[in-house]
Amino acid sequence: QLQLVESGGGMVQPGGSLKLSCTTSRSRLDDFAIGWFRQAPGKGRERVACIDKSGRVTYITESAKGRFAISKDNAANKVYLQMNNLKPEDTGVYYCAAAWTYGRSTYVPSRESEYDTWGQGTQVTVSS
Repeated sequence: QLQLVESGGGMVQPGGSLKLSCTTSRSRLDDFAIGWFRQAPGKGRERVACIDKSGRVTYITESAKGRFAISKDNAANKVYLQMNNLKPEDTGVYYCAAAWTYGRSTYVPSRESEYDTWGQGTQVTVSS
């Protein structure tokens, strides 16, 4: 069974950077689209960034455009979320999630319900 593990969270000052990693126990990520979701204190979970199974098609939420980038290394079995110019409103628990998209190249799932495997999350705190 696929298992996801996030790492790279921490506390940074506004304007700082963090790079989150999502790794799996499975030998290949080729057939999975991966999403990064964020849950701020007292709020629901929101989609931040997603990438298709090939790593060619990405989605970044409007509030993070120009600051965040998602990338996928199928050979290394990893997905990354590079976060630059962090703001206090980026604070939250960040989860990576996988959606099996075999046969659907370039498909980036938009609904949370399409992702059926979730990691435990990593805390990101942006504060001065």
